Amino acid sequence: MSQLTFNLMPDRRAFTVTELTNKIRDLLTKNFTDVSVLGEISNCREAQSGHIYFTLKDEKARIRCVCFKTQLRLLKFRPEDGLQVTVRGTISVYELRGEYQIYVESMEPVGRGALQLAFEQLKKRLEAEGLFHATRKKSLPLLPTRIGIITSPRGAAVRDVVQILTRRFPNVCLTVYPVRVQGEGSAAQIVEALRYFNRKGTADVIILTRGGGSLEDLWAFNEEIVARAIFASVIAVISGVGHETDFTIADFVADLRAPTPSAAAELVVQTRREFDKHIADLHECLIVAMRHRFLDLSRRIHELSARRGFRRPLDLLRQQRQRADEMTSRLATGLRARLEHSRKRFTAAHLRISSFDFQRKIAALHLRLEKRAVELGLRTERILRAKRERLDRARVQLEERGPLKALERGYAIATDVAGNLLRSADQVALGDAVAIQLHRGRLTTEVKDKN
Repeated sequence: MSQLTFNLMPDRRAFTVTELTNKIRDLLTKNFTDVSVLGEISNCREAQSGHIYFTLKDEKARIRCVCFKTQLRLLKFRPEDGLQVTVRGTISVYELRGEYQIYVESMEPVGRGALQLAFEQLKKRLEAEGLFHATRKKSLPLLPTRIGIITSPRGAAVRDVVQILTRRFPNVCLTVYPVRVQGEGSAAQIVEALRYFNRKGTADVIILTRGGGSLEDLWAFNEEIVARAIFASVIAVISGVGHETDFTIADFVADLRAPTPSAAAELVVQTRREFDKHIADLHECLIVAMRHRFLDLSRRIHELSARRGFRRPLDLLRQQRQRADEMTSRLATGLRARLEHSRKRFTAAHLRISSFDFQRKIAALHLRLEKRAVELGLRTERILRAKRERLDRARVQLEERGPLKALERGYAIATDVAGNLLRSADQVALGDAVAIQLHRGRLTTEVKDKN
């Protein structure tokens, strides 16, 4: 009865690991396309590809996160261990390890703004490198005749600086290098301006200035490329950015900081007069419009990318990116191990070669060769002497035992006409010719009789 019941039960289909993982991934990507998660960053590491992997945790749980290089470039601060952040992104499954994780689209620090955190991180790192140290700052020329000004040509800062400089020194040579002082691309223009004055040598001192503004407006002067360009300048740089209460990274790196653009001009011409007002904040309408347009398009793209038709190719691309990072890491580890093994073998061979004395070895071989040559000469001479003595004995024995000695005593040697030695009378017949060799001379006879 139990056997019959067992046969009537329907068969249950078993999923493969890949099929089950794909179903779980589809459920997560469908229901968690845009989530925000609050937690603390830990185990933060950057791969060689530029992607960042970290764990987001709280008191009871943790989840892995991936921030690819394209999203990382949009962050103003650098993720690091211990930061409390709110990440926004999509939850999916990394199929190779069967782990669910967040693909981070954006990130904001908790309790302080992203720009303020990025400012503090960069300031701390550059200060540790010594870019702010007073011993590395250059002194201003006493009476500069050529002054370079890097600022926006449309701002009030350039007018104030030029008025003060020309009023104090009418014959001073001013060179204004126009740049954007806020917005995208402004930092690169400032760097190019600093390199221009250093390359051409057309200024004794450089004034880097702009009017006041918010932290976002002044952010171009907090970029790392601008700080390193100021530090690399062989011409003294005065930073006059924003209001008196505004501080930027450029102020810390510059050879001298002025509280305002006007104060920067006063410092160059060595005046003690101070201005009563600060330059009004300037806001560029085009930048604001572009920012709103960018946010609107970004929101639209995010809505489209959340649809199922776009999620699968993006998810596959993310999988391959993460797998490529792991393969790159393994390859780098193997190459380092191989290189270390080769370096050890090279060091050992180098030590053996360095400790080997070729001259002493050659001298020893030469001495050994001479010794062998002497021994060979002595041995050859002994062998030749022994061979010569043996030859002499053989000659004496041959002479004593040879047939010629017998002939001297009266014996003779008989041979037939063919030269065959005759030892018996049966070898010849009657009438045959026989040659007889005597001690002196040779006879030819005919056989007359045989006994």
